Amino acid sequence: MMVSATIRRIVSPCWRPFEGEISSRHGDASGRANGLLWYKDSGRHSNGEFSMAVIQANNLLEDQSQLESGPLSLTEGNPQGTFVGIYDGHGGPEAARFVNDRLFKNIKKFTSENNGMSADVINKAFLATEEEFLSLVENQWLHKPLIASVGSCCLIGIICSGELYIANAGDSRAVLGRLDEATKDIKAIQLSAEHNASCASVREELRSLHPDDPQIVVMKHRVWRVKGLIQISRSIGDAYLKKAEFNKAPLLTKFRLSEPFDQPILKAEPAILVQQLCPQDQFLILASDGLWERLSNQEAVNIVQSCPRNGAAKKLVKTALCEAAKKREMRYSDLRKIDRGVRRHFHDDITVIVLYLDSNFLFHANSRVPLVSIKGGGDSGYDIGIIDA
Repeated sequence: MMVSATIRRIVSPCWRPFEGEISSRHGDASGRANGLLWYKDSGRHSNGEFSMAVIQANNLLEDQSQLESGPLSLTEGNPQGTFVGIYDGHGGPEAARFVNDRLFKNIKKFTSENNGMSADVINKAFLATEEEFLSLVENQWLHKPLIASVGSCCLIGIICSGELYIANAGDSRAVLGRLDEATKDIKAIQLSAEHNASCASVREELRSLHPDDPQIVVMKHRVWRVKGLIQISRSIGDAYLKKAEFNKAPLLTKFRLSEPFDQPILKAEPAILVQQLCPQDQFLILASDGLWERLSNQEAVNIVQSCPRNGAAKKLVKTALCEAAKKREMRYSDLRKIDRGVRRHFHDDITVIVLYLDSNFLFHANSRVPLVSIKGGGDSGYDIGIIDA
């Protein structure tokens, strides 16, 4: 059965840091690792090149990510393109790992059923993945109640037939580097909005959705939180704030609300942007909030623009770590010596994917599309070759 197979997958040990280089029968396809850092410095996708990097801070890596280049449906032929996912877990790695396994499969399923890519396809895939995870929670509830408190932010980017789709639920961020032809500068354009209670617009949305609940957002320890518990307002998972049946014993008391609720407090629906790519669009940076806590949009774009493509994502991660070290008045070399778990006191897990958008590779019907499937952290990554669309 699907649920039992999924349970076996997500309870398997999470990725742990390697010392030195990953050995793989696929060569460099799965990337490399050095201590808590995993990276793939360069590769090809349907629109050009890409770079990926992940730094672990938590005892178990809660960030998950993937890049898929090739078929975007289960049927033969079109559409082809590139899919990127950044999944920032909280409360544990289970939800992020689940989304890493299921969301792209659901995208392909609904693309096939709808004969093409669309915002509706993406929305259906998010909601289907949410329902699958909630089914898993129900299945595990009695013997593993903490699964109800695990969730994941989800940010995806899809390039298909010259169109860019960005879908976000949570507080990861996608930023576009676009050439300003007047100044010849590369300008940072944020393509996603954070669903975080620190944003006034998010608090207003929550209050409008829950007009009878004066405690829907609460300031706690100088931070705005939904019901005083969590900062984000959208996610996959967090069943304890989606269904009242999971907000009771045997769930830990600290997660339980004093009053029952009759509608989900958090949403799984993503905010979706669709726009045509143009020759001025140079690259995309998709990253978990750990990066954006340290770098502004324009700072990140400037780094990618000024450094070689090979290792751009790793350069962003290193810069963020240098900023984290500086904030604690320590050297970067000393920060690197701090082990996972303790490292979380200095910075979050950080995942970065840089997609270069080369106009001469813009997808069209006769393109040769690199067939790539790689998971951030070296989990089941492989690089197959080139296919004709």
